[in-house]
Amino acid sequence: MKSLALLSLLLLAGCGGAAEPDANPAEPEPTALVRTGTAETGSSSDEVTVYGATEAGPGGTSALVASAEAIVASVVAPTGTSVGAGQTVIVLRPSPATRLEIAKAGTDAAAAASAYQRAVRLRADGLVSDADVETARAAAATANATRANLGITGGRLALRAPHAGTVQNLTAKPGDQVAAGTTLATISAPGDLRARFGVEPAVAQRLHYGQPIAISAVDGSARTTVSVVGIDPQVDPTTRLASIYVRIPAAMHLGAGEPLRATLSVGATSSGITIPYSALLDDGGRSYVFVVRDGIAKSQDVSPGNSSGDRIQILKGLQPGDKVVTEGGTALEDGMKVTEQGSGAKK
Repeated sequence: MKSLALLSLLLLAGCGGAAEPDANPAEPEPTALVRTGTAETGSSSDEVTVYGATEAGPGGTSALVASAEAIVASVVAPTGTSVGAGQTVIVLRPSPATRLEIAKAGTDAAAAASAYQRAVRLRADGLVSDADVETARAAAATANATRANLGITGGRLALRAPHAGTVQNLTAKPGDQVAAGTTLATISAPGDLRARFGVEPAVAQRLHYGQPIAISAVDGSARTTVSVVGIDPQVDPTTRLASIYVRIPAAMHLGAGEPLRATLSVGATSSGITIPYSALLDDGGRSYVFVVRDGIAKSQDVSPGNSSGDRIQILKGLQPGDKVVTEGGTALEDGMKVTEQGSGAKK
């Protein structure tokens, strides 16, 4: 009986000492899926893209001006319309105030004409002097000029193009009331077209006359390279930009008021190591990239230089041939394992 009890105790001890399975097995180390590019030896320059529009040259525009306060009855030729000499662009009708002026001017002109005729008759009878007749004649001429300057006869005034060209800078629409002397549109003469681009004031200071600039329509068509012919450092109060000017070749077949895009270099070209711009990361002013070696991404501080297109120069921190992360870098941590897309990894 004692031997049986001892055997039972030994069996219980063996069961209690058995190793339990690990409830938290080691998890596989995370691996990030990235795309990479290569640090290469090449040249770069600091380029900027600017936007602007075509406009008539300084000597090739004529203004259409409201001669009196009026209401725009209709716009016959909107901005961008090609017109011939004498073609109607805008039709005006007098405002209520101008109607009163027209009526008064007509009455004054008729009274002045009557006074002049009376002076002529009195001079023939020797009752007034030649000076009196001349004074009456001048008063009649002034009254007629005042009526003519109102410009609106028969209840309407057609503003016509003084020469062939393109309508631009149209400032009013039907129903608008405009003051006397308001410029409602300009007509640009053909063959004298330029473009004005807005640039940062600091950039304008780094440009020079004759500098090449690549221009195109905003859709990428009508590409050509021209030279800067004017630099205006005066800042526009609305856009806060300075202006540069170029002449538009006739071969581009553009009209006034068409939007354009341009690219120009604002720094000297230099040689060195360049990487895809998408590889460069920033953390509170610290510039860095992730360099991939043996499947491990390591954070590397760099000193960036000029950019050119989709690449940027690296002045310090990389060697030619270094493989840098171009996609997926924002989710990486220093020392993380990575798999490059296109190297057999499933996407």
